[in-house]
Formats: sequence, structure tokens, C-alpha cells
Amino acid sequence: MITEKIDNISVTAQANVYFDGKCVSHGITFADGTKKSVGVVLPSTLTFNTGAPEIMECVAGSCEYKLAGSDSWVKSSPGEKFSVPGNSKFDIRVTEAYHYICHFG
Repeated sequence: MITEKIDNISVTAQANVYFDGKCVSHGITFADGTKKSVGVVLPSTLTFNTGAPEIMECVAGSCEYKLAGSDSWVKSSPGEKFSVPGNSKFDIRVTEAYHYICHFG
């Protein structure tokens, strides 16, 4: 199931802009204090570092990702998720805008 709407949150109005504008996200906070981010990665190949574990949920577009220590690219399409360990990194390859929700854990 694709997440289309998130209710009852507060949104950080100023965007986080990474990689010269190739990734733009907004932080969201739920009433219970849970934090996530929603954003888009524009066509590019990038490397992201993680602090906390993350689950990347694709809501539109698609990407290919490669986790640290892997040689395999894996496709993620709308409705699919992939997990990234904390204190790690992953490569992401995008050919069309990849819209995502990042769940921090």
C-alpha cells in the first residue's frame, strides 16, 4: 500500500537541501514525538550516510539502491521499502524523481 497522506503532524517549514538540490526533504514530527522526513531525490547517483537505522519508503517514482558492503543494485518502486542499518551508508541511483518517506528507527 502506498502512503498518500499523513495526518496530525507538524512540519519543518524550511527544507533540508542536499547534494546541490538533488535531494530536498522536510522533517515531520508526530504527536508521540516520532520523527520522519518526506522528500524527493532528483535524477542522480548519490551516497547517503546514516546515523540511526532508516527505512526508505517509495511513494512515487523509483530508485535503485546499493547497501554498504553489497555489489548489487536493487530496484525500489512505489509501495516498496528498504532498510538501511545505522552508522552505515547506501548508494542511490535515480533516473526519474524518487519521492520517499524516511522512517528513522
